[in-house]
Amino acid sequence: MKVHPVIFFTSAILAVLFVLYTAIFTLDASARFGAIQAFIVENLGWFYILSVSIFLAFVIFLLFSRFGKITLGKPGDEPEYTRFSWFAMLFSAGMGIGLLFFSVAEPLFHYAAPPSGTEDSVEAAREAMRLTFFHWGMHAWAIYIVIGLSLAYFAYRHDLPLTIRSTLYPVLGKRIYGPIGNTVEIIAVFGTLFGIATSLGIGVTQINAGLHHLGWMDFNVTNQIILITVITLAATVSVFTGLDKGIKRLSEMNLVLGLGLMLFVFILGPTTFLLMSYVQGTGHYLSNLVAMSFQTDAYKGPEWQSAWTMFYWGWWISWSPFVGMFIARISRGRSIREFVGGVLLVPALFTFAWLTIFGNTAIHMELNNLAELAGASAETALFQLLGEFPLAQLTSMVAVIVIATYFITSSDSGSLVIDTLTSGGELNPPKWQRVFWALLEGAIAAVLLLAGAQAITNGNGNNEDLDATSGLEALQAAAITTALPFCLIMLVICWSLYRGLSRDRGAQNHSR
Repeated sequence: MKVHPVIFFTSAILAVLFVLYTAIFTLDASARFGAIQAFIVENLGWFYILSVSIFLAFVIFLLFSRFGKITLGKPGDEPEYTRFSWFAMLFSAGMGIGLLFFSVAEPLFHYAAPPSGTEDSVEAAREAMRLTFFHWGMHAWAIYIVIGLSLAYFAYRHDLPLTIRSTLYPVLGKRIYGPIGNTVEIIAVFGTLFGIATSLGIGVTQINAGLHHLGWMDFNVTNQIILITVITLAATVSVFTGLDKGIKRLSEMNLVLGLGLMLFVFILGPTTFLLMSYVQGTGHYLSNLVAMSFQTDAYKGPEWQSAWTMFYWGWWISWSPFVGMFIARISRGRSIREFVGGVLLVPALFTFAWLTIFGNTAIHMELNNLAELAGASAETALFQLLGEFPLAQLTSMVAVIVIATYFITSSDSGSLVIDTLTSGGELNPPKWQRVFWALLEGAIAAVLLLAGAQAITNGNGNNEDLDATSGLEALQAAAITTALPFCLIMLVICWSLYRGLSRDRGAQNHSR
């Protein structure tokens, strides 16, 4: 075993107890999740909005500050990867289960039910893409930069372990190795566990919807749990057998298939409209960025924001140790300015292209009465859009394969990150430990879907059916709840990184 006993066993025991409680007392767990989410949304939603805006402002400050020339490494260290390869890996980090799930569903939802204005109108279409860009744009990547930059700076320049506690060294000193540091790591582990479980839960509902669309499987919670079990076992086999090259090739295949699907829709869809809307949508996003960043819906209530903005901010914060560690590990030798500029802008612009091609193609069909897609569920929206194109069966099958392989690679990579955190920064922990975390991620995703499904009893009260469409609510609650304590830690990390950079001799030299 290569574990930090306090962090590993505390995290493992609490996570297992959560799974058991939710599986045994499903309805009680569902009610408690809803109550916790409601409390956070009503009383602390403003804190999420303000915190994420602070993260974006902080990384923009670093981009233009005197710290920008500091190298993430020792003097003379060169980047391990070429700029093209680095950008390609950032692309792969930006693509994932969530982008496939929401790229059609979210724009259609905002178009049919905008938070303000007239539904199903040209103005609603512009508003839909602006909001979607906002949720998937620079704020998300600013969150990842805070963690990734801090990890890379303290690990590569100051030889500290590649763990979250290391990012607090300027504030806590050697106390990072005591109870405070252990607590920080446990919170990071829980945030990552639930962030990954949220992605896996969302992914499996869409896989189930795709297989149902192809006529291969009914859409229900039972089948979703079966799919989680099968795909999680596939992920653990890949971990246990050490198929690192296989996972790498699988990731490359994902990227190729995803880009192929995007180009297919772009070429056969309303190409000129998509190019025009990409330019206009990006400008509309940038011109409204400040107002959107601080929008709290104070005068009409937080219901809409809790389902969208707060969910996304919580999800990105939970996901940040995973993505942050990934981009830290591929960024040694780069300057802070290059790191922030590349990570903030390149994946966001690519994501905007993806959202424009899929989301605006669906909206174009709605505006011109070419198809009725606005009533589609979130799980089926992508497949209904692909159904309007030639080779619908083939492209839907490709989409299912991409989602399933993203499930496997996310589980495999996520378990490695969690294992690194629970082993005190060990970069090559034993495989059985990664298998344990991969299985636990799948179990958490399954019980969250189960808790989110509403029990519907018949007139005699003897039979129950589970509503598969409500699982997303439990996943949203999990993301918002588990991200809250880590959001507090991230604010301290920003202050810690600033203090560390201020004391850096390299920064002092560059400021002269």
